Amino acid sequence: MPRHMPRPELSDAKVQGFHNIGEASALTDVSAKMIRHYESIGLIPEANRTFANYRLYNDSDLHRLRFIKRSRTLGFSMKQISTLLELWNNPERASSEVKKLANAHIAELESKIREMQSMQKTLQNLAKNCHGNDRPDCPILEDLGSPVDCRH
Repeated sequence: MPRHMPRPELSDAKVQGFHNIGEASALTDVSAKMIRHYESIGLIPEANRTFANYRLYNDSDLHRLRFIKRSRTLGFSMKQISTLLELWNNPERASSEVKKLANAHIAELESKIREMQSMQKTLQNLAKNCHGNDRPDCPILEDLGSPVDCRH
């Protein structure tokens, strides 16, 4: 979704309040590589360009990047973020839709936490049974090398 405007010189664009990708990155704590990626997958609109083809970002773009960054920090997937952005930009949205998405994400996080706690417990048991000496026997390596159906 390109936004069409005349291609200014970078200095003129900065006077008009636009930021190049390096500035946008510094102001949002989102790497330039990720900004380009978000643009390529449509999470942010296609950037305006200078006469020399530098990307230009306005304050609205920076706000959107911060929204994406915060959503990523909370572990939302790109698909979920896309949905959240649609809801965020829709003044007629129902907050129940947002809550439903958040609750589904909470359930996913709870499941991942349980899986990680199980992994932690298994590794703790394996480490407890490893003598950790100069001998080659190692229950940790034996477990990792055993067939899947023999593991506890």
